[in-house]
Amino acid sequence: MTERYAGMAIGIFELESECACFVALDAAVKAADVKIQAVERNRLGAGACVKMRGTVSNIKAAMEVALETARPLTNIISHTVIAAPLEDTETVIAMTIGK
Repeated sequence: MTERYAGMAIGIFELESECACFVALDAAVKAADVKIQAVERNRLGAGACVKMRGTVSNIKAAMEVALETARPLTNIISHTVIAAPLEDTETVIAMTIGK
């Protein structure tokens, strides 16, 4: 498990526009105490996926603001909050973002 994020919840959202992802993540970090773990281009073309870390309450607040900000700009592909990722989940997340 990546020690840097040990015990932290993870929030993930995916949008059709990479540019909108940056606008949404900027709003998210301004709204709550979260850390951006990664922004990854997706296979849909111009879209991207954002992974952010923090407490469950901060992740939920940041996610709400991020999605509200993104809604008029682009399509929201998916979003979720994992309150307490298991070690196996953390291992897979670390592999997909190159730690």
